[in-house]
Amino acid sequence: MSDKLKKLLAQLVKLYPKYIDLSLERLENLLIKLDNPEKKLSNIIHIAGTNGKGSTLSYIKQILIENNYKVHCYTSPHLKTINERFVIANEQISNKELFKIINFIKKINNNNPITFFEIITAAAFYLFSQKKSDFTLIETGLGGRLDATNVIKNPILNIITPISIDHQEFLGNKLTDITKEKLGIIKPSSTIIIGKQTNFINNYIKKKIYKFNNKKIFYNQNYKIAKINKKSFDIIINNKKFNFNKPTLNGLHQIENAATAISAILEIKKIGNKINIESINKGLIKTKWNCRLEKGYLKKIPVFLDGAHNVEGAKQIKNFFVNNNKNRWLIIGMLKNKDVKNYLLNLKSTIRGIIALKIPEEKNSFSTKEILNICKQIDIECIAKKNINDANNYLFNEIKPDEIIISGSLYLVGKIRNLYI
Repeated sequence: MSDKLKKLLAQLVKLYPKYIDLSLERLENLLIKLDNPEKKLSNIIHIAGTNGKGSTLSYIKQILIENNYKVHCYTSPHLKTINERFVIANEQISNKELFKIINFIKKINNNNPITFFEIITAAAFYLFSQKKSDFTLIETGLGGRLDATNVIKNPILNIITPISIDHQEFLGNKLTDITKEKLGIIKPSSTIIIGKQTNFINNYIKKKIYKFNNKKIFYNQNYKIAKINKKSFDIIINNKKFNFNKPTLNGLHQIENAATAISAILEIKKIGNKINIESINKGLIKTKWNCRLEKGYLKKIPVFLDGAHNVEGAKQIKNFFVNNNKNRWLIIGMLKNKDVKNYLLNLKSTIRGIIALKIPEEKNSFSTKEILNICKQIDIECIAKKNINDANNYLFNEIKPDEIIISGSLYLVGKIRNLYI
Protein backbone atom coordinates (compact mmCIF):
# COMPACT_ATOMS: atom_id res chain seq x y z
CA MET A 1 0.00 0.00 0.00
CA SER A 2 1.39 3.42 -0.96
CA ASP A 3 2.22 6.07 1.64
CA LYS A 4 -0.27 8.41 -0.03
CA LEU A 5 -3.07 5.86 0.40
CA LYS A 6 -2.07 5.17 4.02
CA LYS A 7 -2.26 8.88 4.80
CA LEU A 8 -5.70 9.17 3.20
CA LEU A 9 -7.04 6.18 5.13
CA ALA A 10 -5.73 7.68 8.38
CA GLN A 11 -7.73 10.84 7.61
CA LEU A 12 -10.90 8.78 7.20
CA VAL A 13 -10.57 7.32 10.70
CA LYS A 14 -10.71 10.84 12.13
CA LEU A 15 -14.10 11.62 10.55
CA TYR A 16 -15.96 9.88 13.38
CA PRO A 17 -15.04 9.33 17.04
CA LYS A 18 -16.09 5.66 17.03
CA TYR A 19 -14.48 3.10 14.74
CA ILE A 20 -17.74 1.09 14.82
CA ASP A 21 -21.19 2.65 15.29
CA LEU A 22 -23.87 0.51 13.71
CA SER A 23 -26.27 2.66 11.72
CA LEU A 24 -27.46 3.13 8.13
CA GLU A 25 -28.43 6.80 8.12
CA ARG A 26 -24.97 8.33 7.64
CA LEU A 27 -24.16 6.06 4.72
CA GLU A 28 -27.60 6.48 3.13
CA ASN A 29 -27.11 10.26 3.13
CA LEU A 30 -23.74 9.89 1.42
CA LEU A 31 -25.09 7.43 -1.15
CA ILE A 32 -27.83 9.90 -2.12
CA LYS A 33 -25.08 12.40 -3.00
CA LEU A 34 -23.48 9.69 -5.14
CA ASP A 35 -26.77 9.03 -7.01
CA ASN A 36 -27.40 5.79 -5.12
CA PRO A 37 -24.85 3.47 -6.72
CA GLU A 38 -26.04 0.58 -4.51
CA LYS A 39 -29.23 0.47 -6.62
CA LYS A 40 -27.26 -0.12 -9.83
CA LEU A 41 -25.47 -3.35 -8.93
CA SER A 42 -25.98 -6.64 -10.75
CA ASN A 43 -27.19 -9.90 -9.18
CA ILE A 44 -26.25 -9.19 -5.57
CA ILE A 45 -25.43 -12.07 -3.22
CA HIS A 46 -25.34 -10.78 0.36
CA ILE A 47 -23.69 -12.95 3.03
CA ALA A 48 -23.89 -12.68 6.83
CA GLY A 49 -22.90 -15.01 9.66
CA THR A 50 -20.22 -15.41 12.32
CA ASN A 51 -17.86 -17.89 10.67
CA GLY A 52 -17.33 -18.92 7.07
CA LYS A 53 -18.58 -15.78 5.29
CA GLY A 54 -15.34 -15.08 3.45
CA SER A 55 -14.68 -18.70 2.52
CA THR A 56 -18.22 -19.20 1.20
CA LEU A 57 -17.96 -16.01 -0.83
CA SER A 58 -14.57 -17.07 -2.21
CA TYR A 59 -15.93 -20.42 -3.42
CA ILE A 60 -18.86 -18.73 -5.14
CA LYS A 61 -16.57 -16.13 -6.73
CA GLN A 62 -14.13 -18.68 -8.11
CA ILE A 63 -16.85 -20.95 -9.50
CA LEU A 64 -18.50 -17.98 -11.24
CA ILE A 65 -15.13 -16.94 -12.68
CA GLU A 66 -14.65 -20.51 -14.01
CA ASN A 67 -17.91 -19.96 -15.89
CA ASN A 68 -16.51 -16.78 -17.49
CA TYR A 69 -18.58 -14.37 -15.42
CA LYS A 70 -17.31 -11.00 -14.22
CA VAL A 71 -17.63 -10.67 -10.45
CA HIS A 72 -17.35 -7.74 -8.03
CA CYS A 73 -16.56 -8.61 -4.39
CA TYR A 74 -16.53 -6.61 -1.18
CA THR A 75 -15.13 -8.36 1.90
CA SER A 76 -13.70 -7.50 5.30
CA PRO A 77 -11.45 -7.38 7.17
CA HIS A 78 -8.24 -7.56 5.16
CA LEU A 79 -5.10 -9.45 6.12
CA LYS A 80 -2.36 -7.14 4.92
CA THR A 81 -3.65 -4.32 2.71
CA ILE A 82 -7.07 -2.76 2.31
CA ASN A 83 -6.94 -3.48 -1.44
CA GLU A 84 -7.90 -7.09 -0.59
CA ARG A 85 -11.43 -5.92 0.26
CA PHE A 86 -12.16 -4.72 -3.29
CA VAL A 87 -12.35 -7.09 -6.26
CA ILE A 88 -13.48 -5.30 -9.41
CA ALA A 89 -14.49 -7.52 -12.34
CA ASN A 90 -12.35 -10.41 -11.01
CA GLU A 91 -9.28 -8.26 -10.23
CA GLN A 92 -8.09 -6.79 -6.92
CA ILE A 93 -8.04 -3.01 -7.05
CA SER A 94 -4.76 -1.14 -7.56
CA ASN A 95 -3.36 1.43 -5.12
CA LYS A 96 -3.80 4.17 -7.72
CA GLU A 97 -7.45 3.42 -8.41
CA LEU A 98 -8.30 2.93 -4.73
CA PHE A 99 -6.70 6.25 -3.76
CA LYS A 100 -8.57 8.02 -6.53
CA ILE A 101 -11.99 6.67 -5.58
CA ILE A 102 -11.62 7.06 -1.81
CA ASN A 103 -10.36 10.60 -2.23
CA PHE A 104 -13.37 11.35 -4.43
CA ILE A 105 -15.81 9.86 -1.90
CA LYS A 106 -14.12 11.80 0.92
CA LYS A 107 -14.64 15.06 -0.96
CA ILE A 108 -18.29 14.25 -1.66
CA ASN A 109 -18.80 13.45 2.04
CA ASN A 110 -17.43 16.92 2.82
CA ASN A 111 -16.18 16.05 6.34
CA ASN A 112 -19.61 14.95 7.55
CA PRO A 113 -19.48 12.44 10.42
CA ILE A 114 -19.12 8.92 9.05
CA THR A 115 -17.27 5.79 10.14
CA PHE A 116 -14.30 4.33 8.31
CA PHE A 117 -16.24 1.22 7.25
CA GLU A 118 -19.18 3.28 6.01
CA ILE A 119 -17.07 5.46 3.76
CA ILE A 120 -15.13 2.57 2.21
CA THR A 121 -18.45 0.73 1.70
CA ALA A 122 -19.66 3.77 -0.23
CA ALA A 123 -16.45 3.63 -2.24
CA ALA A 124 -17.04 -0.04 -3.03
CA PHE A 125 -20.61 0.49 -4.20
CA TYR A 126 -19.63 3.49 -6.32
CA LEU A 127 -16.77 1.53 -7.91
CA PHE A 128 -19.05 -1.42 -8.60
CA SER A 129 -21.64 0.83 -10.25
CA GLN A 130 -19.02 2.30 -12.60
CA LYS A 131 -17.74 -1.01 -14.00
CA LYS A 132 -19.89 -3.75 -15.47
CA SER A 133 -20.13 -7.12 -13.77
CA ASP A 134 -22.43 -10.12 -13.90
CA PHE A 135 -22.55 -10.66 -10.11
CA THR A 136 -21.85 -8.65 -6.97
CA LEU A 137 -20.80 -10.57 -3.86
CA ILE A 138 -21.01 -8.66 -0.58
CA GLU A 139 -19.93 -9.81 2.88
CA THR A 140 -21.28 -8.00 5.92
CA GLY A 141 -18.72 -6.33 8.12
CA LEU A 142 -20.42 -6.87 11.48
CA GLY A 143 -23.90 -8.11 12.26
CA GLY A 144 -26.41 -7.59 9.48
CA ARG A 145 -29.48 -5.46 10.21
CA LEU A 146 -27.49 -2.25 10.86
CA ASP A 147 -24.33 -3.24 9.00
CA ALA A 148 -23.32 -0.63 6.41
CA THR A 149 -23.65 -3.17 3.59
CA ASN A 150 -27.35 -3.58 4.41
CA VAL A 151 -28.31 -0.46 2.47
CA ILE A 152 -28.80 -2.75 -0.53
CA LYS A 153 -32.44 -3.60 -1.19
CA ASN A 154 -32.54 -6.18 -3.99
CA PRO A 155 -30.22 -9.19 -3.52
CA ILE A 156 -30.98 -12.35 -5.46
CA LEU A 157 -29.53 -14.49 -2.66
CA ASN A 158 -29.14 -14.00 1.09
CA ILE A 159 -26.76 -16.49 2.68
CA ILE A 160 -26.48 -17.00 6.44
CA THR A 161 -23.31 -18.90 7.38
CA PRO A 162 -22.78 -20.56 10.81
CA ILE A 163 -23.72 -18.28 13.72
CA SER A 164 -22.00 -18.28 17.11
CA ILE A 165 -21.06 -15.88 19.90
CA ASP A 166 -18.88 -12.97 18.75
CA HIS A 167 -18.95 -9.15 18.83
CA GLN A 168 -21.24 -9.23 21.88
CA GLU A 169 -20.58 -5.56 22.61
CA PHE A 170 -22.43 -4.67 19.39
CA LEU A 171 -24.80 -7.59 18.75
CA GLY A 172 -25.84 -8.75 22.23
CA ASN A 173 -24.83 -11.54 24.58
CA LYS A 174 -27.49 -14.04 23.53
CA LEU A 175 -27.24 -16.24 20.45
CA THR A 176 -30.84 -15.38 19.60
CA ASP A 177 -30.01 -11.65 19.65
CA ILE A 178 -27.00 -12.19 17.40
CA THR A 179 -29.02 -14.40 15.04
CA LYS A 180 -31.78 -11.80 14.81
CA GLU A 181 -29.21 -9.19 13.76
CA LYS A 182 -27.74 -11.50 11.10
CA LEU A 183 -31.19 -12.28 9.67
CA GLY A 184 -31.69 -8.54 9.22
CA ILE A 185 -30.07 -8.72 5.77
CA ILE A 186 -32.94 -10.78 4.33
CA LYS A 187 -35.01 -8.94 1.72
CA PRO A 188 -38.46 -9.89 0.33
CA SER A 189 -37.19 -10.70 -3.16
CA SER A 190 -34.27 -12.95 -2.23
CA THR A 191 -33.76 -16.69 -1.97
CA ILE A 192 -32.52 -17.54 1.54
CA ILE A 193 -29.76 -20.11 2.04
CA ILE A 194 -29.04 -21.11 5.63
CA GLY A 195 -25.66 -22.75 6.25
CA LYS A 196 -24.95 -25.33 8.94
CA GLN A 197 -26.23 -24.24 12.36
CA THR A 198 -26.74 -25.82 15.76
CA ASN A 199 -30.19 -27.34 16.19
CA PHE A 200 -31.12 -24.52 18.56
CA ILE A 201 -30.19 -21.78 16.09
CA ASN A 202 -31.67 -23.67 13.14
CA ASN A 203 -35.04 -23.93 14.90
CA TYR A 204 -34.89 -20.27 15.93
CA ILE A 205 -34.19 -19.22 12.31
CA LYS A 206 -37.10 -21.33 11.04
CA LYS A 207 -39.46 -19.62 13.46
CA LYS A 208 -38.16 -16.14 12.59
CA ILE A 209 -38.47 -16.57 8.81
CA TYR A 210 -41.52 -18.86 8.77
CA LYS A 211 -43.86 -16.13 7.50
CA PHE A 212 -41.42 -14.93 4.82
CA ASN A 213 -42.55 -15.80 1.28
CA ASN A 214 -38.94 -16.20 0.15
CA LYS A 215 -37.66 -19.52 -1.13
CA LYS A 216 -35.80 -21.09 1.82
CA ILE A 217 -32.90 -23.57 1.59
CA PHE A 218 -31.54 -25.17 4.78
CA TYR A 219 -28.40 -27.22 5.40
CA ASN A 220 -29.34 -30.79 6.43
CA GLN A 221 -32.84 -30.29 5.02
CA ASN A 222 -32.47 -29.20 1.39
CA TYR A 223 -28.76 -29.94 1.04
CA LYS A 224 -26.27 -31.93 3.09
CA ILE A 225 -22.92 -33.68 2.96
CA ALA A 226 -23.49 -37.42 2.59
CA LYS A 227 -19.94 -38.75 2.59
CA ILE A 228 -16.39 -37.44 2.67
CA ASN A 229 -13.84 -39.45 0.70
CA LYS A 230 -10.09 -39.05 0.47
CA LYS A 231 -10.17 -36.65 -2.49
CA SER A 232 -13.86 -35.89 -2.93
CA PHE A 233 -17.15 -35.54 -1.09
CA ASP A 234 -20.75 -36.47 -1.83
CA ILE A 235 -23.46 -33.88 -1.40
CA ILE A 236 -27.20 -34.43 -1.65
CA ILE A 237 -29.24 -31.50 -2.93
CA ASN A 238 -33.02 -31.95 -3.09
CA ASN A 239 -32.60 -35.74 -3.01
CA LYS A 240 -30.12 -35.71 -5.91
CA LYS A 241 -26.57 -36.89 -5.23
CA PHE A 242 -23.49 -35.07 -6.55
CA ASN A 243 -19.80 -35.82 -6.14
CA PHE A 244 -17.27 -32.98 -6.05
CA ASN A 245 -13.57 -32.57 -5.42
CA LYS A 246 -12.60 -31.70 -1.88
CA PRO A 247 -11.63 -28.03 -1.69
CA THR A 248 -8.01 -27.05 -1.29
CA LEU A 249 -8.86 -25.20 1.93
CA ASN A 250 -8.30 -27.38 5.01
CA GLY A 251 -10.88 -28.56 7.54
CA LEU A 252 -14.31 -30.18 7.67
CA HIS A 253 -15.88 -26.73 8.06
CA GLN A 254 -14.49 -25.77 4.67
CA ILE A 255 -16.29 -28.69 3.04
CA GLU A 256 -19.46 -27.47 4.79
CA ASN A 257 -18.82 -23.93 3.49
CA ALA A 258 -18.24 -25.38 0.02
CA ALA A 259 -21.58 -27.22 0.25
CA THR A 260 -23.34 -23.91 0.99
CA ALA A 261 -21.53 -22.26 -1.93
CA ILE A 262 -22.53 -25.12 -4.26
CA SER A 263 -26.15 -24.78 -3.16
CA ALA A 264 -25.94 -21.08 -4.03
CA ILE A 265 -24.37 -21.80 -7.41
CA LEU A 266 -27.13 -24.28 -8.32
CA GLU A 267 -29.73 -21.66 -7.39
CA ILE A 268 -27.95 -19.20 -9.69
CA LYS A 269 -28.16 -21.83 -12.43
CA LYS A 270 -31.89 -22.30 -11.83
CA ILE A 271 -32.66 -18.63 -12.42
CA GLY A 272 -31.26 -18.77 -15.95
CA ASN A 273 -27.50 -18.46 -15.67
CA LYS A 274 -25.20 -20.85 -17.51
CA ILE A 275 -23.25 -22.94 -15.00
CA ASN A 276 -21.08 -25.85 -16.08
CA ILE A 277 -21.23 -28.44 -13.28
CA GLU A 278 -17.62 -29.50 -13.91
CA SER A 279 -16.60 -25.87 -13.28
CA ILE A 280 -17.61 -26.36 -9.65
CA ASN A 281 -14.77 -28.86 -9.24
CA LYS A 282 -12.29 -26.43 -10.78
CA GLY A 283 -13.56 -23.61 -8.60
CA LEU A 284 -13.29 -25.61 -5.38
CA ILE A 285 -9.69 -26.56 -6.13
CA LYS A 286 -8.65 -23.06 -7.22
CA THR A 287 -10.29 -21.20 -4.32
CA LYS A 288 -7.78 -19.52 -2.03
CA TRP A 289 -8.61 -17.81 1.25
CA ASN A 290 -5.43 -17.03 3.12
CA CYS A 291 -4.88 -17.78 6.81
CA ARG A 292 -7.69 -20.29 7.12
CA LEU A 293 -5.76 -23.34 8.33
CA GLU A 294 -3.23 -22.34 5.71
CA LYS A 295 -0.10 -24.48 5.80
CA GLY A 296 3.38 -23.00 5.75
CA TYR A 297 6.75 -23.85 7.31
CA LEU A 298 9.23 -22.59 9.88
CA LYS A 299 12.23 -24.13 8.16
CA LYS A 300 10.94 -27.73 8.06
CA ILE A 301 8.36 -27.47 10.85
CA PRO A 302 4.75 -27.35 9.57
CA VAL A 303 2.97 -24.13 10.56
CA PHE A 304 -0.81 -23.70 10.31
CA LEU A 305 -2.06 -20.11 10.20
CA ASP A 306 -5.68 -19.43 11.05
CA GLY A 307 -7.42 -16.14 11.77
CA ALA A 308 -10.00 -17.78 14.06
CA HIS A 309 -10.80 -15.52 17.00
CA ASN A 310 -13.92 -16.99 18.61
CA VAL A 311 -14.82 -20.20 20.41
CA GLU A 312 -16.41 -21.81 17.35
CA GLY A 313 -13.25 -21.08 15.38
CA ALA A 314 -11.19 -22.80 18.07
CA LYS A 315 -13.45 -25.86 17.81
CA GLN A 316 -12.88 -25.99 14.06
CA ILE A 317 -9.11 -25.92 14.58
CA LYS A 318 -9.37 -28.64 17.21
CA ASN A 319 -11.42 -30.85 14.87
CA PHE A 320 -8.75 -30.52 12.19
CA PHE A 321 -5.94 -31.84 14.39
CA VAL A 322 -7.10 -35.39 15.14
CA ASN A 323 -3.70 -36.59 16.44
CA ASN A 324 -3.24 -35.08 19.91
CA ASN A 325 -0.04 -36.99 20.68
CA LYS A 326 2.14 -34.57 18.75
CA ASN A 327 4.36 -31.92 20.29
CA ARG A 328 2.17 -29.13 18.95
CA TRP A 329 2.52 -25.50 20.09
CA LEU A 330 0.28 -22.49 19.65
CA ILE A 331 1.40 -18.92 19.00
CA ILE A 332 -1.46 -16.62 19.97
CA GLY A 333 -2.32 -12.95 20.03
CA MET A 334 -5.89 -11.74 20.56
CA LEU A 335 -7.94 -8.58 20.90
CA LYS A 336 -9.39 -7.77 24.33
CA ASN A 337 -13.00 -8.02 23.18
CA LYS A 338 -12.52 -11.75 22.53
CA ASP A 339 -13.02 -14.68 24.91
CA VAL A 340 -9.42 -15.86 25.08
CA LYS A 341 -10.02 -18.14 28.07
CA ASN A 342 -12.69 -20.31 26.45
CA TYR A 343 -10.85 -20.14 23.15
CA LEU A 344 -7.81 -21.73 24.79
CA LEU A 345 -9.87 -24.22 26.78
CA ASN A 346 -11.17 -25.61 23.49
CA LEU A 347 -7.61 -26.05 22.20
CA LYS A 348 -6.10 -27.33 25.44
CA SER A 349 -6.15 -31.02 24.50
CA THR A 350 -4.67 -30.26 21.07
CA ILE A 351 -1.53 -28.37 22.16
CA ARG A 352 1.43 -28.87 24.52
CA GLY A 353 2.07 -25.19 25.17
CA ILE A 354 1.55 -21.59 24.12
CA ILE A 355 3.72 -18.68 23.04
CA ALA A 356 1.93 -15.44 23.96
CA LEU A 357 2.36 -12.34 21.80
CA LYS A 358 0.92 -8.85 21.83
CA ILE A 359 -0.42 -8.11 18.36
CA PRO A 360 1.86 -5.52 16.75
CA GLU A 361 0.37 -2.02 16.37
CA GLU A 362 -2.93 -3.02 18.01
CA LYS A 363 -3.72 -1.00 21.15
CA ASN A 364 -6.65 -3.25 22.02
CA SER A 365 -4.54 -6.42 22.07
CA PHE A 366 -4.19 -8.57 25.19
CA SER A 367 -0.76 -8.08 26.76
CA THR A 368 1.45 -11.13 27.11
CA LYS A 369 1.08 -10.81 30.89
CA GLU A 370 -2.71 -11.04 30.60
CA ILE A 371 -2.47 -14.15 28.42
CA LEU A 372 0.05 -15.68 30.85
CA ASN A 373 -2.36 -15.14 33.75
CA ILE A 374 -5.25 -16.76 31.87
CA CYS A 375 -3.08 -19.75 30.92
CA LYS A 376 -2.11 -20.14 34.58
CA GLN A 377 -5.80 -20.24 35.56
CA ILE A 378 -6.54 -23.06 33.10
CA ASP A 379 -3.24 -24.93 33.57
CA ILE A 380 -1.67 -24.47 30.14
CA GLU A 381 2.08 -23.96 29.81
CA CYS A 382 2.68 -20.48 28.44
CA ILE A 383 5.77 -18.46 27.56
CA ALA A 384 5.71 -14.78 26.63
CA LYS A 385 7.82 -13.36 23.81
CA LYS A 386 8.29 -9.80 22.63
CA ASN A 387 7.78 -10.47 18.95
CA ILE A 388 7.26 -13.19 16.36
CA ASN A 389 10.97 -13.54 15.60
CA ASP A 390 11.72 -14.28 19.26
CA ALA A 391 8.83 -16.77 19.29
CA ASN A 392 10.12 -18.53 16.16
CA ASN A 393 13.68 -18.70 17.48
CA TYR A 394 12.53 -20.12 20.81
CA LEU A 395 10.32 -22.74 19.22
CA PHE A 396 12.91 -23.82 16.66
CA ASN A 397 15.93 -23.88 18.96
CA GLU A 398 14.44 -24.87 22.33
CA ILE A 399 11.13 -26.67 21.80
CA LYS A 400 11.57 -28.29 18.36
CA PRO A 401 7.83 -28.92 17.99
CA ASP A 402 6.23 -31.31 15.51
CA GLU A 403 3.74 -28.62 14.43
CA ILE A 404 2.93 -24.98 15.13
CA ILE A 405 -0.48 -23.29 15.07
CA ILE A 406 -0.73 -19.51 14.86
CA SER A 407 -4.19 -18.11 15.58
CA GLY A 408 -6.35 -15.79 17.66
CA SER A 409 -6.61 -12.86 15.28
CA LEU A 410 -6.62 -12.10 11.57
CA TYR A 411 -4.65 -8.99 12.48
CA LEU A 412 -1.88 -11.18 13.91
CA VAL A 413 -1.67 -13.81 11.16
CA GLY A 414 -1.95 -11.18 8.44
CA LYS A 415 1.06 -9.28 9.76
CA ILE A 416 3.34 -12.34 9.98
CA ARG A 417 2.11 -14.64 7.19
CA ASN A 418 5.04 -13.85 4.89
CA LEU A 419 7.46 -15.46 7.38
CA TYR A 420 6.03 -18.92 6.65
CA ILE A 421 4.35 -18.99 3.24
